[in-house]
Amino acid sequence: MFQNNLEFAKKCDVEDSLSHFRDQFHIPKNPAGEELIYLCGNSLGLQPKITSEYIKKELEDWANLGVEGHTEAEHPWLPYHEFLTQSMAKLVGAKPNEVVIMNTLTTNLHLMMVSFYQPTKTKYKIIVESDAFPSDKYAVESQLRFHGFDPKEGLVLWKPRKGEELCRFEDLEEIMEKQGDEIALLMIGNTNYYSGQSFPLKKITELGHKYGCMVGFDLAHGAGNIEPGLHDTGADFAVWCSYKYLNSGPGSLGGCFVNERHAHNKDLKRFTGWWGHNKQTRFNMRHEFDLLPGAEGWQLSNPPILSMAAIRASLDTFEKAGFENLRKKSIKLTGYLEFLVDNLNDDRINIITPRNPEERGCQLSIQVISADKSLHTKLTEAGVISDWREPDVIRIAPVPLYNSFEDVYHFAQRLKEILN
Repeated sequence: MFQNNLEFAKKCDVEDSLSHFRDQFHIPKNPAGEELIYLCGNSLGLQPKITSEYIKKELEDWANLGVEGHTEAEHPWLPYHEFLTQSMAKLVGAKPNEVVIMNTLTTNLHLMMVSFYQPTKTKYKIIVESDAFPSDKYAVESQLRFHGFDPKEGLVLWKPRKGEELCRFEDLEEIMEKQGDEIALLMIGNTNYYSGQSFPLKKITELGHKYGCMVGFDLAHGAGNIEPGLHDTGADFAVWCSYKYLNSGPGSLGGCFVNERHAHNKDLKRFTGWWGHNKQTRFNMRHEFDLLPGAEGWQLSNPPILSMAAIRASLDTFEKAGFENLRKKSIKLTGYLEFLVDNLNDDRINIITPRNPEERGCQLSIQVISADKSLHTKLTEAGVISDWREPDVIRIAPVPLYNSFEDVYHFAQRLKEILN
């Protein structure tokens, strides 16, 4: 199927119906003006060229309209988040009333745990995967402490077996069999940032609910990368950022999913703010808090419009490409990367990401035995923007919106030269 030569890579790009989207992104260049091989969309996605237009429009409306822009701007600021809902819901496989763009990822995670982590003296533990992104682990530990529990007792780690890099579902089942009566919440990163392993969300949700637990997911490395199908999983909640695969700019707003079965539950504990209040009476200022149904009811503040404009630009690009098309290309593009890395025939190299495309997104985590960060430095000097994770892993993420088969081929060639 695949061939290890430049002509084949170029042929794949010519045949790729999505290849023209690359021209719609700013590709970083070296001082000589040559495009770098950017394979780091799992840390920060590239900027769509239309983003500056979308932000400029809001700046113009602010300059020309002042406060009246809340209602009179071309895209009025009061309901601005609603312009994002349909597209974002489609990307994560949710209903529009289950999704809202607000805050940043860890803030949203805390807000969700206020509502969905309700421990008792005997059922208080939280499960995370052992190599969860540090911010998730810190947030969970702080929630345990806030409720008066020792994180050393209350945090349960779903670990790979000794000598392995990936988590096995049957090991999670065993944890639940032994400790299910003590576990209140499963909070799993749906696609692990380090290994690239994508977990079976529906199976995890069903397992957690079987033992009376709440279930939530962090889609920071899933949204815009895999098809999570959040509504169908039955998960209680999910959170994600928008600056990785969703290309909305550094530190941009995050997303939040709340399953529709919780949409009208006013008894759920939550931290509230005025943007979660009934839209019809929000500006009366004299009413008692009147909770909005659905995910919108977790909003706190009026949102930063410039960040939302960047998100709208990205989502419009996704709409044009079609996520099913992107996912098909992603499977082929990452498959080609896997083929090329295998063809290096270097015993020092081990791909720790699952080989099954259904168990991963676009990222491959490539372990180079006995390597240190100098390998990453040499790749950078060779014009490859990638990501290094201690102790010996390079994370490579060919993003289907803007990466090419030729990018992947040149990366493999430069890695080979450096290793040799």
